Amino acid sequence: MGIRPEEVRRVAEVARLELGEGETERMAAELSAVLDYAEAIRRLAPPPGATPEPGGAADLRADEPGGATLTNRQALAMAPASQEGFFVVPAFLESAEP
Repeated sequence: MGIRPEEVRRVAEVARLELGEGETERMAAELSAVLDYAEAIRRLAPPPGATPEPGGAADLRADEPGGATLTNRQALAMAPASQEGFFVVPAFLESAEP
């Protein structure tokens, strides 16, 4: 997929950029290389929405909680500050009003 120098000139004109003739040719070549690279990556990537088969290598966990969990008391015991069953954190907004 190539970008023609005329296209680069038009985009430069719309963007109000001044490009010399050598810069126009160089930009066309560089943009063409970027688009070719993006096209190569697009061909390698799976289509949007594609998901791996269940039980495959990407199936990292079941959709159910499991393993060890902390009780509220255990979690709050490790907190620097707590109050009435909640973590206490420093305020970072002076006001919620705009």
